[in-house]
Amino acid sequence: MRALEAFHDSERVLRMAAQTFFDQLSVQCEGILVVDASSRVVWTDDRWQRNMASLGFSSIEQIIGRPVEEIVPNTLMRHVVETGKPILLDILENKAGTYLVSRFPLRDDSGAVIGAVGLILYDQIESLKPLIGKLGRLQSELAQAHRELARQRRTRYTFSNFVGNSERALEVKSRARRAAVLNTTVLLLGETGTGKELLAQAIHAASRRARGPFIAVNVAAIPETLLEAEFFGVAPGAYTGADRRGRDGKFALADGGTLFLDEIGDMPLALQAKLLRALQEREVEPLGSNTMKRVDVRVIAASSVDLATLVADGRFRADLYYRLNVLPIRLPPLRERVEDLEPLCEHLLEQIALEHEMLPKEIDRDALEALMRMPWPGNVRELRNVLERACSLWDGMRLTRDALRAVLPEIDGSDASGGSGARTASAALAGAQERTYAMSGLPASAAPNGETATGEAAETALADSAVASTLPQRVADLERRAIREALQATGGNRLRAARRLGIARATLYQKLAQFPELAVDETR
Repeated sequence: MRALEAFHDSERVLRMAAQTFFDQLSVQCEGILVVDASSRVVWTDDRWQRNMASLGFSSIEQIIGRPVEEIVPNTLMRHVVETGKPILLDILENKAGTYLVSRFPLRDDSGAVIGAVGLILYDQIESLKPLIGKLGRLQSELAQAHRELARQRRTRYTFSNFVGNSERALEVKSRARRAAVLNTTVLLLGETGTGKELLAQAIHAASRRARGPFIAVNVAAIPETLLEAEFFGVAPGAYTGADRRGRDGKFALADGGTLFLDEIGDMPLALQAKLLRALQEREVEPLGSNTMKRVDVRVIAASSVDLATLVADGRFRADLYYRLNVLPIRLPPLRERVEDLEPLCEHLLEQIALEHEMLPKEIDRDALEALMRMPWPGNVRELRNVLERACSLWDGMRLTRDALRAVLPEIDGSDASGGSGARTASAALAGAQERTYAMSGLPASAAPNGETATGEAAETALADSAVASTLPQRVADLERRAIREALQATGGNRLRAARRLGIARATLYQKLAQFPELAVDETR
């Protein structure tokens, strides 16, 4: 009966449990130290007192009442008292030895911290040093891996890497710097090889997100069936064969930084809806999950095709296009900024020399002028390829036209005045005009009088453009003439003119902005 009454006395049972627990600790531990609210030593058990001599004390009276730091160097007992938080496992090292210890706060009935108790759990830790050393090495390797991963996710390029002082190049850099100080979505438009990813990295590096990750994704390079998992991640066990721990998507990896989506026009329509939600709501739903995950990501998208044309064709969502097209930046092709070719060649030749550990080569004026007359459909990427191949094959330190001819046989055909008569000049111009229409998106039927640039048309064009010394000027003349004739044929109806030219209406508007005199002619 008394046992039953004792059982129902909860406070007594709690006191008995605490006493039993403390007695067991006293037996199992290698020593116990207790401090008060001022972190002064108030009690130690007999086992702990065996360490006094190693700490420089001969009696318990020399210890009681003194600050714990004066007795036990490197202790964290005061930290436990001040924070009220336990330190369950720790390694304590001082002149007395190396110990595995645990520390707990002591509280009164109101919950206030009135002291702390420290336990020596194990004092033969010397035998564990190989294991501790291995743990330390693993921690060091993990920290190194984290640093390397962070380094790889940092950008390599800044605005100084976008070489060029032409009006078009300066305009691009000005708009990009404006985009860097904002936190809005950026859309980079331009042909392949114009430097869209370089500019995206430069915008990130100059923004307040520069310390965050920069994650680049080429949409066209990922199989359509894997795109959703790549972007939004996979929940643990979402499907057969999925990682049981789950996997973060690119949005989660870019949290706090920038996500660069290259060739966004190749994204399937079904995934475009989820991307739009992620941009608007700033949250993603991993594949196989029913919960949303908040993300703080700045998106920079890029496309080498006209997204407005894709919208008109029903291959790209209009609402996503409007969400991406907040701050558009159009990167000009190399043929539209040939004045930048010389500094570009110098910059690229220095890069090539550093990568291949050789002296940088130069390029002579005749070769440079020949390069200026090339159409460069691959833009700066193609230019670098040509220069790198030429440096590999040419022994001299100065790249001549002969050096470039070995890797670019069509370089001689780029000089219309270098042929042997009118037939050669006409053929060269015909080829240039065919490339012009291919590059501008105009059909061959859009040439003057509905003919391709051969025969009399080529000779006429040659005479009309005699003052045009560069291919970009000739390209502009041909585009201007084709647009003017289309507008005249359709009575100024821009939609029908665009259809006649075989281009999108948005592209026609861009051309009209480029050639304001056409808009003036249209109103007459």
